Amino acid sequence: MLDFPAELSPPAPVPRAQALGPIGLLRVLVSNPLEAWTAAHFEEPIVMSGLSIGRVAVISDPAAIRRVLMENCDNYQKDWLQRRILSAGLTEGLLTAEGHQWRMQRRALAPLFARRTVMNFSEAMVGVANGMVERLARREGETMDLAVEATRLTLEVLERTIFSDGLGRTTEDIRLAMRKYFEIIGRIDPFDMLGIPEGVPRPWRWKLGPMLRLFESAIDTIISTRRERIAKNPDDAPNDILSLLLKATDPETGQLLSETEIRANILTFIAAGHETTANCITWSLFLLSQSPQWRKRVQAEADREFDGPTDGLADRLVETRAVIDESNRLYPPIGAISRSAVGPDKLAGEQINPGTMVVIAPYVLHRHRALWTKPATFDPNRFLGRARETIDRFSYLPFGVGPRICIGATFALQEASIVVAALMRRFTLEMAPGHTAWPTLKVTLRPRGGLPMLIRRRAA
Repeated sequence: MLDFPAELSPPAPVPRAQALGPIGLLRVLVSNPLEAWTAAHFEEPIVMSGLSIGRVAVISDPAAIRRVLMENCDNYQKDWLQRRILSAGLTEGLLTAEGHQWRMQRRALAPLFARRTVMNFSEAMVGVANGMVERLARREGETMDLAVEATRLTLEVLERTIFSDGLGRTTEDIRLAMRKYFEIIGRIDPFDMLGIPEGVPRPWRWKLGPMLRLFESAIDTIISTRRERIAKNPDDAPNDILSLLLKATDPETGQLLSETEIRANILTFIAAGHETTANCITWSLFLLSQSPQWRKRVQAEADREFDGPTDGLADRLVETRAVIDESNRLYPPIGAISRSAVGPDKLAGEQINPGTMVVIAPYVLHRHRALWTKPATFDPNRFLGRARETIDRFSYLPFGVGPRICIGATFALQEASIVVAALMRRFTLEMAPGHTAWPTLKVTLRPRGGLPMLIRRRAA
């Protein structure tokens, strides 16, 4: 098994010396957008370019990012391409809503993912993690795809913490449908890049039909099952996030969410709540499999802290969290944050005209040479002690920043910390011979071909 030498980095595309032409760019964007970035993107604070869809500004300057996402955020609305991707079944949910509708939903849903609420899920998360440990223990000596196992686990966590009456279908049905869903909506459509009008039918929409029908049916079951349970005995209804969602009100107006908003947010919680966390766990396990030094540190911490109380466990897993934060730096769950300029502005010294697409790519930002020392190298020490305090808030955006920061970030980080520590406590994981964990962007960042790993019980 290979450890990372001081100057060796985890797998990632080598930045191109020059930008691709229109046809070459389109091909790369369809296959793996990560392979389109040039060296300039990782060196300059802003890179301006022109595409068939208009002017594009890729910004990696923390001050400019602060302006776009916070100081002048009203001037930057979600662009048509991001809305197209996120609106595939998520219309009117927290991810796609704008203006008053978004503010009302955010106020109503914020208490569902408050730190105090999430802390109460520690016991359930530990239980699901231990269940995965036992399943893997029965397969000792075999090679298993831990990307698949991580996805199953995060769906199980949702069943224990958010939708305790179940997901309306089997976990495996939801997992397979969600995988196809992300592959389809994450594929750049050539029609979009060529500026062909939205009214022209897109082939990907036809492929989405079966998945969306399955999700709609599952959500119908989730809602009806819970409402029937509440109607029969209100005191018997579980105090999970679904119950809170059904009765969530805007604290300023007292307005309830509409049925459409409830349905869209249920799908949002299932989709975003398992996919990004599963990828975070997957990449963290991969990086630990390559670094004996950090594997031993995480194992020692897990040995010590898992014997303590469950309450506050994730907060005590300090070194495990540093590994997860570094994993999210190298392989961030969000592919890109994009906005369309409403009015003129100036960013990083460049004039931004109305209609310009402004792109903040966490993958680029987190590896930018002006912002990080040895940015392509795996080093969790960046997130320990005083070193963490030196990181600019707008140079590290695994879950976004500002008013639209991911509402489930605390939930995801707590879950990932507990799961990674539980697995490291029991196992030594080795990559299957000949397999390379190559990052591929399909809305979220996944290892191409999954993560086949040999499961070995850790020596006492």
